[in-house]
Amino acid sequence: MAMNKPAAYGMYSQDVAPHEIIRTLNRAGFGKEDICMVLSRAHPIATIVRDARMLNAEREVRAETASLIGWLSEFGAVVVSHTSVFIRSQAFCHAFMGAKDGMALCGNSVTLEALGFPEDKAERFEDELHQAGVLIYLSCPENTETDRVVELLQHMGAREAASLAKGLGAKAAA
Repeated sequence: MAMNKPAAYGMYSQDVAPHEIIRTLNRAGFGKEDICMVLSRAHPIATIVRDARMLNAEREVRAETASLIGWLSEFGAVVVSHTSVFIRSQAFCHAFMGAKDGMALCGNSVTLEALGFPEDKAERFEDELHQAGVLIYLSCPENTETDRVVELLQHMGAREAASLAKGLGAKAAA
C-alpha cells in the first residue's frame, strides 16, 4: 500500500545539512510529521545512529546522540538504509507495513515504492542513496502544494526535485 497523498521529494548529497532543509520546510508551514527522510548507510547521521549502541561512549557523546535520535523521532518517518527505522506517522506506518512482506522497513527500493515512486525510479534512487545521499520526502495536503515544495527543495540544493501528484503521475523539475 503506497502513500495516497500528493507528495514532493528532493534528492541530496551527504554534504547537505538536512537540519536546514527541514527548518526551511517548517518555516513554510509544513510539519515534521509529514516528512520522511531516507538516508544512506554512509550518511553522517546514519553513522551516529549506528554507533548509538556503544555503551562505553562518553557522556557528552551519548547526550548528543540522544538529542539526534529525539530529533529524528519527530518526523513522520526516517529510514536509514539497512540499519534502522523511526516511524511516527500512521500514514507512513501503513504505507511501509503494507508493502511487500514488510520489506519497506529495510530502506531499499521497496521503501521508495511504498512512498509512491514508480519501480524504475525507486531502483535508481536506491542506487543513488547507496552512494551517500539523502532523500527528503514531504506528504502534502493537496496537489497544489507540491509545486511550492519542489521549488523550496530546489532552492535548498536538491540534485533532483519533483512532485508525486497522486493521479497525475510524477512531475519532474530538476
